[in-house]
Amino acid sequence: MSLSHATQNETQFDVFSQVARYDHEQILICQDNHTGLKAIIAIHNTVLGPGLGGTRMWNYSSEAEAINDALRLSRGMTYKAAISGLNLGGAKAVIIGDPTKHKSEHLMRKFGRFVDNLGGKYITAEDVGTTTKDMEYVAMETDHVVGLPEIMGGGGDPSPVTAYGVYMGIKASAKKAYGSDNLAGKKIAVQGTGKVGLHLIEMLKKDGAILFATDIFEHGLKIASDKYGATIVKPEEIFGLDVDIFAPCALGAILNTNTIGQLKCKIVAGAANNQLEDDNIHGDMIKSKGIYYAPDFLINAGGLINVYSEYNGYVREIAFAQTENIYNTVLNIYEKSEADNINTQLAAIQLAEKRVNDTMHLQSKI
Repeated sequence: MSLSHATQNETQFDVFSQVARYDHEQILICQDNHTGLKAIIAIHNTVLGPGLGGTRMWNYSSEAEAINDALRLSRGMTYKAAISGLNLGGAKAVIIGDPTKHKSEHLMRKFGRFVDNLGGKYITAEDVGTTTKDMEYVAMETDHVVGLPEIMGGGGDPSPVTAYGVYMGIKASAKKAYGSDNLAGKKIAVQGTGKVGLHLIEMLKKDGAILFATDIFEHGLKIASDKYGATIVKPEEIFGLDVDIFAPCALGAILNTNTIGQLKCKIVAGAANNQLEDDNIHGDMIKSKGIYYAPDFLINAGGLINVYSEYNGYVREIAFAQTENIYNTVLNIYEKSEADNINTQLAAIQLAEKRVNDTMHLQSKI
C-alpha cells in the first residue's frame, strides 16, 4: 500500500470514528469547484423530527476541525430541541472559509441545492458568519430553510430571542445561587460582543448590572463600552475577573482545566455552544468548585424556538413567551443535578436523551 493510500485510509477511519462517537445518522460532504464551496452537513438525530440547525461559516484551521465542530454542534441541536419540547431533530452545517472574503450569492445558492437534495431531512438557518440575506439566497434553491427576513414571512434575526433565553438562564441561576433573580449590582463578565452578546448586555444593563466585556473584534466592544458602559478587558483576562457571573457568548470549548481554574464567579451562563471542552471532566470540575453552570444548549435555545415558530405563522411575542420557559427548566436542572449528584450538563443531557429515547420506544410500538 502506498503512503498516500495509507494516509487516505487513516483520514477515513478518523471521520467514521468521530461520527460513531457522537452517534450521528449521517454526514454529508459538500464540494463545488466553481463557487469554492466546501461544507459539511451533520445530521445527528431525527427521531423527534427533521434536523434543524444553522449554517456556520468560519475560517477553520483544518478540515478535521470543521468536521468536529459540525458533529459537536449538531449533537447539541438534538439536545436543545429535545429539552425545549420541540418536535425537531438535531443537525448543523459548517462552511469552510472567511465569510468576509469567500462568501457569495452563488456559493450560498449552491449550498442551498445540497440542502434541498436531502429532501427535508435537514432544515437550515443562519448562524455565526451567515445572515438572513444569505438565507434568502439559500431559499432560492430550497424550501428547507428558516430564519428568513420578516418581509418574507420569517422571524428575521433570531439573536434577540437567543439573548433573552440566556438572560432567563442567568436570572434563574441567580435565583438559585443568591435566593433572588434581581441582577442589580451584580458584576457580570460577557465574553463575546457579537449580535447575541450585545443584546444580552443591553438586557443586563437595564437590570442595573455592572458589566465587563471582551472580544477579538473591536466593533462590538466599542458599542459595549460607549453605549452600555461596559469595562473592556483583554481576552485572556476575562476568566480570572472577580465577578458574580461569567457569560461566554463567543465560540465553544472555552471551559477547560486551565480556564476553570481561573474562575472566581458563582455562575457560568452564556450563549456559546459546547462551552465545556469535556462534558464529564469539566462539568464535574465546575460542580466541585461550587459554581452553578447553566447548560448552554438549554439557555441558548431561544434562537431555535424562534425559527421553529415560523412553522405555524411567525409571531415574535409567542417566540419570546416560549423562550421564557427556559427560566423554570434551568431551575429543574439544578434540582436534578443535586438530587442525582451529577453535574448540570449531564443532568440536562439525560433529560434530553430521555425524551428522544421515549419517543423512539413509542415509535417502535406503532
